Amino acid sequence: MTKNNFNLPNYEKLEADNPHLDKNKAYPLAGVLVVDFTHVLSGPTCTRMLADAGARVIHIERPTGDDTRHMGPYLEDKSSEYFRIANVGKESIALDLKKKEDRDFAEKMISKADVVVENFRPRVMKRLGLGPDEMVKKYPKLVYASISGFGQYGPMHNQAAYDTIVQALSGIMDATGQPAPKGSPTRVGTSVSDVVAGIMGYAGITTALYAREKTGKGTTVDISMLDTTLSLMVQDLMTALGPHKVPERIGNRHPYMYPFDTFESQDRLLAICCGNDHLWSLLSNALAHPEWVTKAEFKTNDLREANWQDVKNAMEAVLKTDNAENWRQKLEEAGVPVGIVQNVVDTCQMPQIIERGMIKRLPDGRDVLGTPIKFGTWNSYGAQKDSPALNENGNAIRAEFDGKN
Repeated sequence: MTKNNFNLPNYEKLEADNPHLDKNKAYPLAGVLVVDFTHVLSGPTCTRMLADAGARVIHIERPTGDDTRHMGPYLEDKSSEYFRIANVGKESIALDLKKKEDRDFAEKMISKADVVVENFRPRVMKRLGLGPDEMVKKYPKLVYASISGFGQYGPMHNQAAYDTIVQALSGIMDATGQPAPKGSPTRVGTSVSDVVAGIMGYAGITTALYAREKTGKGTTVDISMLDTTLSLMVQDLMTALGPHKVPERIGNRHPYMYPFDTFESQDRLLAICCGNDHLWSLLSNALAHPEWVTKAEFKTNDLREANWQDVKNAMEAVLKTDNAENWRQKLEEAGVPVGIVQNVVDTCQMPQIIERGMIKRLPDGRDVLGTPIKFGTWNSYGAQKDSPALNENGNAIRAEFDGKN
């Protein structure tokens, strides 16, 4: 694996110049207490977003720690970056929920919480006496979110799931990759099913908190990784639910618009998207082929989509005469949507990403992901402290909830 060297700016100056990165603004979820029983990625993504919005998130870990504490990549101090990226801004207490005294203490925390989040298999929390229905009935203002592979009910609800299993079942894996017969179904290059379940969990929780403000009633929130990944499949669902056809894997191109694809240049791939005839005209002129606008096979979007291979061949014959950066500049100036296909290391160093605070430097000098939700009134910087060491806050939390401080 190649070592990258980030070329990042002076963060203090960046934050001083950007009001959206003002650390002193109030947080929208300030005062909200979240008891976090989550582990690995889907649940921790949800609770990290709650922490970024200013909620106090107490992460309950087993005595050996979250599974991801024992997964790479590792930092110089042997701590896990996998754990860290999903747990910035939280507190940590280690509890053994197999022990009655620790279960009782966990319920003390729940009794004072606004939100509980867990992502065990269904019924695990119920067997511990801390299940969602029981806790919301006992504490009627509680918002209790459960994130799992297949949800809290349905014929598959008890089955185990990881991100790749859900990608396989949801259709997203079959939709990703190059066309058959040469191309095979391909896992999306990030844990998309975990992450979208976490995002939907955040949406469900904040919706429930708003409803509680109006009604005084808490609720359970049931998030399924399979449900949420299926909800991403809008283009294939258009084909399956409308015309009742079987969608086919088509690589990087769009099924209903063209050119909407990646194209070879002298050195790197370019993504070029023309969603209407006006943009096609701008592109044709920028590539010095104005005759394409009236060419019989290219004249309308439907014709271009039907003859997409001919369109692609014609474009690449021109694009291969120069490098991607020169074409990017030329097409941008012409008003054509274009981007160079790049590695995430390049993305992290884009001025656009940096100025919007999507990479931020914490007081310990480590760089972490910022929050993608930007508010006008509220804090958009997100969490200001790093992920906790295992049980880092355990003694203080025990004293607080046992009423000894």
